[in-house]
Amino acid sequence: MAKGLAYYLRKAWKKPDAETLRQRMIEWRNSDAIVRVEHPLRLDRAHALGFKAKKGVFVVRVRILRGGHKRSRPTKGRRSKRLTIRRTLKLNYQSISEQKAARKYPNCEVVNSYWIGKDGEHYFFEVILADKNSPDVLADKELSFVGRGKGRAFRGLTASRIRSRGLLNSVFKVPKVRPSLRANARTGN
Repeated sequence: MAKGLAYYLRKAWKKPDAETLRQRMIEWRNSDAIVRVEHPLRLDRAHALGFKAKKGVFVVRVRILRGGHKRSRPTKGRRSKRLTIRRTLKLNYQSISEQKAARKYPNCEVVNSYWIGKDGEHYFFEVILADKNSPDVLADKELSFVGRGKGRAFRGLTASRIRSRGLLNSVFKVPKVRPSLRANARTGN
């Protein structure tokens, strides 16, 4: 049985060529943290997550620093509460990159994002954005949702946030994640 292009692209990304990826990382490190790219690097992944080659839809590459989210230790008058320097964020790196892209392009909505690489210092993601006022986007059945509502990346409505919030689990297996963990903790108090 003949396989399509997407199958071979997926297969190639399971074990990418190390030397090519290394050269790309060097270029990406020297460029800005958020860069608009002409074509998605992982075409199969981009199409699966909602990318379409039409006006109003584009891809940006986002660079995120790896490591813990440390904050500076107070030097003057202090309380024991403020002496902790590590913050445990409930956001993963992918959702942080989506929010950075959303802040950079305020007239656009984040459709989805996917991982493209990491090195010792950074994670790299490509974020698919759609212009919420573009007539081509609003006429498209599958993309018209970006015209309704605001701030998908900040409200936890992208695929990476839905996954990190535990909403892919069954309602019966994990009943406390709906409507959210915070809302569930407040019930009865």
